[in-house]
Amino acid sequence: MTAAPHRIVPGQAQPLYGVAATRRIEQAALATLAPHTLMRRAGLSVARLAMALAPHARTVWLACGPGNNGGDGLEAAMHLQQWGKQPVVTWLGDEARAPADALASVARARQAGVRFADGPPDRLTPHDIAIDALLGIGVTRAPEGRLAALIQVLGTLQAPVLAVDVPSGLNADTGNDATNIIAKNDQGMRTTSVFHAQNTLSLLTCKPGLFTAQGRDAAGQIWWDDLGVDAGLEPPQAWLNPRPSDALRAHATHKGSFGDVAVVGGAPGMTGAALLAATAALHGGAGRVFVALLDGGSVAVDPTRPELMFRAADSLDLAHMTVVCGCGGGDAVRGVLPQALSRPARLVLDADALNAIAADSQLQTLLRARAARDPSRSGATVLTPHPLEAARLLGIPTATVQADRVAAAQLLVDRWGCTVVLKGSGTVVAHPGQTPRINPTGNARLATAGTGDVLAGMVGARLAGGGDAFSAAAAAVFVHGELADGWPAATALTAGGLAGAVR
Repeated sequence: MTAAPHRIVPGQAQPLYGVAATRRIEQAALATLAPHTLMRRAGLSVARLAMALAPHARTVWLACGPGNNGGDGLEAAMHLQQWGKQPVVTWLGDEARAPADALASVARARQAGVRFADGPPDRLTPHDIAIDALLGIGVTRAPEGRLAALIQVLGTLQAPVLAVDVPSGLNADTGNDATNIIAKNDQGMRTTSVFHAQNTLSLLTCKPGLFTAQGRDAAGQIWWDDLGVDAGLEPPQAWLNPRPSDALRAHATHKGSFGDVAVVGGAPGMTGAALLAATAALHGGAGRVFVALLDGGSVAVDPTRPELMFRAADSLDLAHMTVVCGCGGGDAVRGVLPQALSRPARLVLDADALNAIAADSQLQTLLRARAARDPSRSGATVLTPHPLEAARLLGIPTATVQADRVAAAQLLVDRWGCTVVLKGSGTVVAHPGQTPRINPTGNARLATAGTGDVLAGMVGARLAGGGDAFSAAAAAVFVHGELADGWPAATALTAGGLAGAVR
């Protein structure tokens, strides 16, 4: 069997397994394979990828922890030595207490002539490579002493770093610091427990923490090798959100085929948010887009978007529309929310609509009644909170939401019976009865005012076109992020530009 790591790129559907599931898959494989087989496969995969990433490297520093993640690194060092490279291993293990597999790899590395040292070589260049095999998914407490010091060193090298499984100190389930503790090294210096690798090779399974929260920055480019092991019947914790497969529109259609979107929002001083959502819905393919501003009717026509139709909220037949409510709604949105929650078959709730619901028990009752009244209708209600809005809806601190974003999104689904888009690094899309999705597209250029309004309008357009809420939300999130990823480097990304770029 030969290991074959392959690159994870946005667009492919990929199951993501948490630590507990990965352990079960590993144990099932170990029961059928010869001893040491998985570690040998893992080490070969690591060595191959290291050479593919740094083909001209002569020196490779491998920081190896005391457990099986370190054993993977030691096994890789043995191969690198045999291939004529100059691997240097810093091993933190103890032969009297090392796991059997790791101990076997120590012996194989030494027999091959691998050099062991207390730290990295003096002259690691950008053409060389370092391998982080310290902790993987096995972190259980705050790194201290030499372990913390080596993690700190890995983050300061000139050479690129390849992390084995996950960057050391990263929680493989949540994408956050695995300990939420600031560690101390031998000199008593306070240091964070997670560093940023340029590449990460996830072994056996892909881990959800690599794709959300701090994981997206920490992991760099992600690679995966299943080591020849099938996950069997083990259910994934989440899926990587795939690129939507949009079908070409049939010729024999008309604007009514693609639905009406009504954007209700834009309180005094915030009309721009509603216009951004409406523009995104228009460019996203809605048949017609109506705008109900909540500022007393300051705008009757938008000369830059004459297709938008401005109406008073109480004049719209909301029951036959897809309603996007809350963008720039301010306090004024409270007055229209009872109708918005009761009448439309398809509804997107964003921004101030979510804040109003979080603060009003009567509105909460209406939202719950909407889900309970008709399960199919609850499937066409999408909440699009950012972490602070999610925290308000759940009555918990924002830090708790961010500590486990997948769990928080699922908790919102369970509480409100709606599709949920929890925005942020690695946006999570969750839906009743479905495995959540983590979105791989998007970047920090979206961290500017109004891009969330654009996303709400994009979701509305896809709902109006007949998509189910889960598919509509997931597709809009992917395309929204993909637009940002493809944005010209020399051009500022603004919400207005983003709305106009929607196709």
